[in-house]
Amino acid sequence: MAAKRSQRLWRLVLRGYALATALLYLFLHWVAHPYRRSAPFQQRPPTLATEALPTVSIIVPARNEEANIRRCVHSLLQQDYPADYEVIVVDDGSTDRTRAILEQLATEPAADNRLRLLPLAEELPPGWAGKPHALHRGACQARGSWLVFTDADSIWSPHTLRLTVSEALTRGLDLLSLVPEQELADRWNRLTLPLALMGMSLQFPPPLVNLTCCPLATANGQYILLRRTLYEALGGYARPDLRGSALDDRDLAAVVKGQGYRLRLYDGRGLVRVQMYRGLPALWRGWRKTIFVGSGGLPFMLATLMGLPLVVVLPFLLPLLLWLGRGWWRQRGVETREALAAALLALLPLLAYRRSLDKSLGLPWYQALTHPLAGLLFMGMLAQACWRKLTGRGVDWRGRVYGTRSLP
Repeated sequence: MAAKRSQRLWRLVLRGYALATALLYLFLHWVAHPYRRSAPFQQRPPTLATEALPTVSIIVPARNEEANIRRCVHSLLQQDYPADYEVIVVDDGSTDRTRAILEQLATEPAADNRLRLLPLAEELPPGWAGKPHALHRGACQARGSWLVFTDADSIWSPHTLRLTVSEALTRGLDLLSLVPEQELADRWNRLTLPLALMGMSLQFPPPLVNLTCCPLATANGQYILLRRTLYEALGGYARPDLRGSALDDRDLAAVVKGQGYRLRLYDGRGLVRVQMYRGLPALWRGWRKTIFVGSGGLPFMLATLMGLPLVVVLPFLLPLLLWLGRGWWRQRGVETREALAAALLALLPLLAYRRSLDKSLGLPWYQALTHPLAGLLFMGMLAQACWRKLTGRGVDWRGRVYGTRSLP
């Protein structure tokens, strides 16, 4: 009797794991896909006359962005937006050539008095994080009735501002954000970005973010368009709960949606593209910082560290493990055919999701086979982030340290 109970238990564990993994990747594929357009507004012709378009202020916080700032500013000054707009670049205490490049750009004919440089001291006021402070100072200098917050590593298509403003006005939106197209310039980005997007979209599935009755809210700081009146009514980044935020985009979206305003997160391919990190060291520090400040505390980070190998690495190893241990499994009442079915149930939805995501990112079909390698890399980042959280050491990013206080 005990042997039969043990056999039933092992079969239940195997079936339960395979089914849970399959459901997770089916959810990612059909619901939480980061590039499934809820409304392909790029395919719709503009419905607003030129005179109906408002003045817009584009605010770019920049700290040590000498590699990105020139092409970013050039793309912002080449917008085909038929109404008035300005570009305010906030130099957030850069210690590289960012300031010199911006001063040179301001003298070029393309700037046409639309480019404004706002230099800040490197020392932050008490209670402020760097990016919210830079955005706050830029918004204080803005004259537009709509604001756009964008990152210095973002490159816009010429029609981006015209289409997004028209969409926001036509749909009566208060905040519009884009999931940008990714430039995957090296093998480390090609390896890690699909898994990073999987994690972010699993936490914040775009269809649920866009659902008014769902409390989930997020935005992408690489492109956020919002009404000036809304920003000021909420208190902007000077709010106590935003001024020190290390995830200013997500927290701003939570305030906007929590107050009952209309928010939409769209697929931004063809509108904005970014290259977030160059090389493994920068990529490691960048994702480690994101994990550290955005994972909801040490317990959640530890749970993720334990769960990641189960859903990312084990599905690829399961067929081999079941085959090599088929005698052991037979003793526990699991026949080879049943074991193979469970292994395929766990693996095939994963491969289907990765193929869809990789295709969206312009990656070849065999990139899906690197899924477990990316999982191992992120496990290393997670482990280091957990250790730094546990020891209160914080993480460094662009010359500043985040999270040096003790346990949450």
